[in-house]
Amino acid sequence: MDRLKIGIIFGGCSEEHPVSVKSAQEVAKSLDTEMYEPFWIGITKGGAWKLCDGPAEDWENGSCRPAVLSPDRSLPGLLVLERGRYETISLDLVLPVLHGKLGEDGAMQGLLELSGIPYAGCDVQSSALCMDKSLAYLVASSAGIATPNFWTIPANENIDPDQLTYPVFVKPARSGSSFGVSKVSRKEELQSAVETARRYDSKVLIEEAVVGSEVGCAILGNDLDLITGEVDRIALSHGFFRIHQESDPESGSENSLPIVPADISAASRSLVQETAKAVYRALGCRGLSRVDMFLKDDGTVVLNEVNTLPGLTSYSRYPRMMKAAGLPLAEVIDRIVSLALTGKVR
Repeated sequence: MDRLKIGIIFGGCSEEHPVSVKSAQEVAKSLDTEMYEPFWIGITKGGAWKLCDGPAEDWENGSCRPAVLSPDRSLPGLLVLERGRYETISLDLVLPVLHGKLGEDGAMQGLLELSGIPYAGCDVQSSALCMDKSLAYLVASSAGIATPNFWTIPANENIDPDQLTYPVFVKPARSGSSFGVSKVSRKEELQSAVETARRYDSKVLIEEAVVGSEVGCAILGNDLDLITGEVDRIALSHGFFRIHQESDPESGSENSLPIVPADISAASRSLVQETAKAVYRALGCRGLSRVDMFLKDDGTVVLNEVNTLPGLTSYSRYPRMMKAAGLPLAEVIDRIVSLALTGKVR
């Protein structure tokens, strides 16, 4: 049987570039090369596309050739520059292993839609919607899902600090992970936090601090046919949860430990999973996503955010939750591929 030709895109221009490379390395370890023929497409921080041997730490210095994904459906596939001419490599599927801007915000998905090549994960609309936390809150709230109270500050505008009840969290509205996030306990700290967030996005989100445990749920599937991983709970040593540190993102978090399965009651576990499914469906997610929530002391669940292309590194939450539910990363990849090609979990 011929192997499926899969283009695996990693790297990218966002601040999460090194995390994406780490995710791709884990995919490389788990990919069944008897079933799949991988074509590793690395995007440099500057935006150059290269077909390379694999996602090694120094992949840019290895044997690479300039390559682009053809947006022309009459000439689908990868265009690789070889001896001054472009060679076309047909692809059966694209697996984006990208995080953050230009990776999970709908931009890459739009290019893949133009190309006509099936791809894994959420579509343009759900990717863009989930990336903008304020819009995701509006849609989720309209579906009856609890969200934090929040305010948005467009570019070149400010907010009256006296109208807020502290503490609040200040975030870039459309950025990944914990980049640019600040906890503000006093109004005097607000402006500095807004300026920090604007380094990552012109639109800033301010949201109330929800008192409760941070929990997450990994989801795989489409429509009504959904599989959930084990729920996790983030145990903090200090401060607030940062999935990784901005200065050294590939090292993981320095102040938290994910507990999988979460040390919560069976009733709370079930509620978290059902809420995650409701969020996933309301936002139109497909393929895979990780839904992050707060579990309050009164037992209610509040949405935090949705990651449509969650990290797949050795320290990432999504693969840990799936593994705890009996699905190692190799099987997760197989199912994601099946979903992209047939719309159903195999």
